[in-house]
Amino acid sequence: MQQPPGETPFLSSTRGKLVRLLRRSSHTVEELAEQLGLTDNAIRAQLMVLERDGLVQQQGQRRSRSKPATLYALTPAAEERFPKAYGLVLHQLLEALVGHLTTEEIDRLMRTTGRRLAALWPASQGEPVPRLERALALLDALGGLAELERGEHTYIIRGYRCPLAAAVPGHPEVCRLLATMLSEVVGASVQEQCDGRKAAPCCFIIHGME
Repeated sequence: MQQPPGETPFLSSTRGKLVRLLRRSSHTVEELAEQLGLTDNAIRAQLMVLERDGLVQQQGQRRSRSKPATLYALTPAAEERFPKAYGLVLHQLLEALVGHLTTEEIDRLMRTTGRRLAALWPASQGEPVPRLERALALLDALGGLAELERGEHTYIIRGYRCPLAAAVPGHPEVCRLLATMLSEVVGASVQEQCDGRKAAPCCFIIHGME
């Protein structure tokens, strides 16, 4: 059963609270200290760590009655620290589809979605290995982790982290989406042999690339 997203340990920490405030808008050290009930020096120390980790950056200055004060803002990388509802929404969408569509209709929908996704990364040309490496890079870009193996007259893409892991348990049809996407990208037949009961491992057999 899918659980609703909860707060991560990072977001409940002092640095996480700083990130929450800066997610809303840029702030000065004094403003952050006042809202969190900490000293200016304590805030500066936390901001230094966040800057070092690439989560916070200086963003101009705000003039006050006394002297200009540096504004701090989040970097794009900081947004990744916040919980995302994509997996939960996808799982619930699939649950709804199962209640309204036949197995064949869902299968067609998954394959159509796979082709549409692959269209964002046109099929590679040339030797088999570069095309397969492009497919691995695509899985990596989507949040997965996979390696290429050479089988007897075949290639195997073996996944260790599935980009759609949140939806796979109970919905093996999602694997056909990925198989169709990979087939379009590498320009060859791809057969999925994933274990639909688990989020990993994934396994895709590629034929006809000799």
